[in-house]
Amino acid sequence: MRILIASDKFKGSATGSEVAAALADGIREISPDAVVDAAPVADGGEGTVDAAVASGFTPVTVSVTGPTGRLVDATFAVRDEQAIIEMAAASGLDVLPNGEKDALGATSRGTGELIAAALDRGATSIVLGVGGSACTDGGAGMLQALGVALRTEDRPVRPGGAGLVDLVSADISGLDPRLAGVSFVLAADVDNPLLGDRGAAAVFAPQKGASADDVAVLEAGLSRLAELVDVLPGVRASASAPGAGAAGGVGYAALAVLGAVREPGIDVIQRLTGLEARIAGADFVITGEGSLDDQSLGGKTPLGVAAAAARAGKPVVAVCGRTTLDAAQAASAGFAKIYALSDIEPEPAKSMANAVPLLREVGRAIAADLPELLAR
Repeated sequence: MRILIASDKFKGSATGSEVAAALADGIREISPDAVVDAAPVADGGEGTVDAAVASGFTPVTVSVTGPTGRLVDATFAVRDEQAIIEMAAASGLDVLPNGEKDALGATSRGTGELIAAALDRGATSIVLGVGGSACTDGGAGMLQALGVALRTEDRPVRPGGAGLVDLVSADISGLDPRLAGVSFVLAADVDNPLLGDRGAAAVFAPQKGASADDVAVLEAGLSRLAELVDVLPGVRASASAPGAGAAGGVGYAALAVLGAVREPGIDVIQRLTGLEARIAGADFVITGEGSLDDQSLGGKTPLGVAAAAARAGKPVVAVCGRTTLDAAQAASAGFAKIYALSDIEPEPAKSMANAVPLLREVGRAIAADLPELLAR
């Protein structure tokens, strides 16, 4: 019996690799002869670099500007001339000092510095995974790190989305020339535009600590950025492009200025990690993430794995911390069964703190259920 575990992270509890290891331990207690293959996956957010490294990429750690201006160590992954960059590693909520959000001043500059570091290592193909970002600056900081001039009357704009309100001029002629020879993919599941009711400020900034007044300021700043950048020669997408609102507008900067092509994160990761071939070689597939709910049905990681398993004719179950999906929704998503840690430990704080032993218990349960699951 060959079992493939392709799980995303359980945010705040376990990485995709840790999830796979714990489940594998439990499975082997009941089925010691089972051959278990771990293939951590992600949707472009946190865990994307880990998934790449687990599939053979090499990790590279550099010091970059964090979202509040302090230096942080951030890791990206390289293989041959390909680089996988996780925005969250440089400009994410998880690297905020003491978790202190700065909705108006957080910058994406460190993400641009990661891109520059990848170029320094000869990358000609770059995947930028977005998700978990701390900033709503329209990618201004990222662009400045790559040579774009964004200025007020007499100086560069200050960091963060609020600084864009004072923007007077935008000049992309200084963009790092090495980017002209780079194939760029924006790994993003959201299709939101930059501006408006579905835009970066209105939809996502409140998750980053923005008040209603802050959202209005950020919207004004992003509008000013788009007003100046959309009309520049050489710009390849507008503020209304699907995905421009991803990651606080970093999607806009990537699509418009860097010439990125947007793809769903799980599709990118599946291709880079050879996941479909690994699914084809398995008899049974396990996937999962921290929460399975209605949002998951919109195309998050477990749904992507389930779809790939269905194409290969392989049965698949999901493991999660908690779920709001009923049996009919689970079946329609392609899962033979969903195993939730909350069924074992209903108290959320205890479930998160004890995720690894609970996952081992779930692994034992899956192994015990295998004859029934395979017979379906």
